[in-house]
Amino acid sequence: MAHRPGTPKLLRELNDRAALELLIGRGPLTRAEIGRHTGLSKVTASQLLARLEERGLVEVVGEQAGGRGPNAALYAVVPASAYVAGLEVGPQGVTAGIADITGAQVAQVTVDPNGAGDPVKMVHSAVVKACRSARVALSRLNAFVIGTPGVVDPRSGDVRFAFDLPAWHEGVLAGLRTDLRRPVIIENDVNLAALAERAYGAARESEDFALMWFDRGIGLSVMLGGRLHRGLSGGAGEIGYLPVPGVPLPDAVTESVSWGKPALAGGFGSLVGADAVLDLARAHGLTEPTAVDCVAAAAADPSRGLRFLDELAVRISYGVASVNIVLDPGLVVLSGQLGRAGGTPLAERIESAVGRICPTRPRVAVTAVEGNPVLRGALHAALERAREEVFSTTAD
Repeated sequence: MAHRPGTPKLLRELNDRAALELLIGRGPLTRAEIGRHTGLSKVTASQLLARLEERGLVEVVGEQAGGRGPNAALYAVVPASAYVAGLEVGPQGVTAGIADITGAQVAQVTVDPNGAGDPVKMVHSAVVKACRSARVALSRLNAFVIGTPGVVDPRSGDVRFAFDLPAWHEGVLAGLRTDLRRPVIIENDVNLAALAERAYGAARESEDFALMWFDRGIGLSVMLGGRLHRGLSGGAGEIGYLPVPGVPLPDAVTESVSWGKPALAGGFGSLVGADAVLDLARAHGLTEPTAVDCVAAAAADPSRGLRFLDELAVRISYGVASVNIVLDPGLVVLSGQLGRAGGTPLAERIESAVGRICPTRPRVAVTAVEGNPVLRGALHAALERAREEVFSTTAD
């Protein structure tokens, strides 16, 4: 690996980036505060701010009253210096969000696919609609990250397999990049939910954790050392296929009554999927219309749904215990509509059940990400790429 010499240009670039990241995280700040946090002298900090102002990356947004002298100018990153798009793609539609370089989300729209079979056209339509809502030209978007269900090949970047999205296959990524004329990344939706959890949620202080997704599908994302573990073929985390006692092997597909979409007829997914959870709820006298509603009702009134939550926790513990025994992540986060609906009552029961069958006991927590976790993870990943590009090319 080639090493860049410590030239004045490189040092300026490093200083500029450090200041920009500082302003993103803590701004607005005065010149003196920037110097104090970065260790730069007043002269160097002044030169740095002049360069960044000239490039349109920072601006004065106010003043800070001081002592006897004049008020100090407060600097902040210019929000419009770059924009990114994040998308969640599913069989029911596409949700697209636009964020500026500071991370502030400026638009979010959902587009009904209306039977559209072309992924490129569907994504393009959603992005255009989001850009109109944000009043941002599509050409100003620096990066796109798209979350989809299924297996994403880490080598090609294309979706290799997805129950819900048969039109997504090899070649879609190239078509998207050609159409949008910008860097595009396709990522597994549960992996993006884990990125959001690491950045904004229950895993903010955890380098190692696993996120279990209970929603339209059943999924898992593993983060080790602060990095996603995708596996050689991108199939890491397909925990719905895990063989478990009491149900057939996952070698067949059925139609989900709850979702009207294909689902595994065996394995862990068939034990904790929406249809199975709804059947379990009915057996315990819960009459709410959906599995998510039943879980939420039981969690809100444990005296009514105590036995239901206990049995559901045991089922989920099979998957959590398998992950814990192999990886010992220390933290398992429950996410997705059903995982969120169970709240602390379900999480505590799962943790207890896992503790009875494992040599170690992970902490089980409920997602703390607000809003759409897949979309937030997509925007976060896109922002990291955009900032890498913009912040690393500021010095002459």
